[in-house]
Amino acid sequence: MPDKSLSKDIQADLLSNMPNHLGLIMDGNRRWAKEKGLRPFEGHRRGYLRLKKIALAAFDRNVHYVSAFVFSTENWNRSEEEVAYLMDLLYWVSTVELNKLDKRNIKIVFVGTEKGLSKKILDAIKSGEEKTAHNTGGTLVLCLNYGGQQELSDAFANLIRKGTNPEDVTPELINQNLYDPSLPPLDLIIRTSGEQRLSGFMLWSAAYAELKFVLKYWPAFTVTDLEEALLDYAGRQRRFGS
Repeated sequence: MPDKSLSKDIQADLLSNMPNHLGLIMDGNRRWAKEKGLRPFEGHRRGYLRLKKIALAAFDRNVHYVSAFVFSTENWNRSEEEVAYLMDLLYWVSTVELNKLDKRNIKIVFVGTEKGLSKKILDAIKSGEEKTAHNTGGTLVLCLNYGGQQELSDAFANLIRKGTNPEDVTPELINQNLYDPSLPPLDLIIRTSGEQRLSGFMLWSAAYAELKFVLKYWPAFTVTDLEEALLDYAGRQRRFGS
């Protein structure tokens, strides 16, 4: 990440302090399309293509996990036509695009609830996860049919079904009952379009995440914008409540 105002030593120190787990709230796809005179659906397609480019760029810069909010539990409230398009897009991502990511040695993980998803989508998700399970070039987490409150609700429901005693409930135990307990905490969350809220994105994992809000719509977010956000993060002092 070039910054001619900094010495090479300082830049090296900053670059060694990259987030292990980057979260992306990819907001503004439809507004971007509208400004360009395109159909809203084109904004979603361009949004995915931008995600692939940004995720690969992040992996190249020593980020190991990238989690992206691709479809929330609230998105079912959109028009039937838009939801159908998004499901078709997600199926395409889970099959055709997943093969391309597999060739790049990228591991794909899906997190979210299965409720409401078609068997076709669920089968594609399972197949994609199995196919890329042993890849080591970076982990792309697609938050599909996901809601942060729903994840916590499902985790508590799991504990109740197991007959867990209230006095045995700890943060560690709750974490073990999340959709994917193997994922590390989020270090940095980037949200585009100027909105400044989490909208339920990985609430448990985001407890101590640094936040970066960007005015650009997601399809206009560039690798240079990513580099600036990573450089900003690298210069922050994280305190974790201390």
